[in-house]
Amino acid sequence: MEPILTFEIPGNEEYRSLRAAAGLSVMSEQGAAMGLPASWSAVCVRLGDALIGMGRVVGDGGLFLFVVDIAVALTWQGKGLGRRIMQALMDDVHARAPARTMVALIADGTAHTLYAKFGFKLVAPGAHGMLLRLT
Repeated sequence: MEPILTFEIPGNEEYRSLRAAAGLSVMSEQGAAMGLPASWSAVCVRLGDALIGMGRVVGDGGLFLFVVDIAVALTWQGKGLGRRIMQALMDDVHARAPARTMVALIADGTAHTLYAKFGFKLVAPGAHGMLLRLT
């Protein structure tokens, strides 16, 4: 059985479970319930009914977009699913977003090498990514 990629927003619980399973930070149930439906673009990779990969793009759709939640279950990492997820999302961005839209992301660890294949560039030292997590 091969994993299937579809354009869809993951469910709240499976989204939160996959983030944890992929080694990403856990998000709140309330935050997921509010944020997931507001996705500009979203893909899920499933093996049967199981969510094993996902990715989303959020933003206003015209000026700024932000790639988030690129996640692949640990047992499926290193098999090209992250690249498939990014390709699908970037194809959608190029098809629907207007020229001059700024598309950003925060790359954890060495993930910047994957994102560079899609045209993303490191911005430091000219600019610095910043993050505030509410508690």
